[in-house]
Amino acid sequence: MGIYIGNLNYDVTEEELKAVLTAYGTVQKLHLPVDRETGRKRGFGFIDMANDTEEETVISELDGAEWMGRQMKVNKARPRESRPNKTW
Repeated sequence: MGIYIGNLNYDVTEEELKAVLTAYGTVQKLHLPVDRETGRKRGFGFIDMANDTEEETVISELDGAEWMGRQMKVNKARPRESRPNKTW
């Protein structure tokens, strides 16, 4: 399924986020996208837990929770939408 976590503090590390998530199960994958131009984290991430039950628990427990001074938005990740190629 996959989980989207938004409104993260820009200074959060993968290790810090993983430490929070392991309270709810086994983290299989974790990705915090970085802006190509600035190298700064973009304030959101994608997580895969070991099974759907753990993912549902993370969503229900952390959606709206305050962490590192920000209220997290946690829900099921949607498939990436395809964008038309830019022609200059």
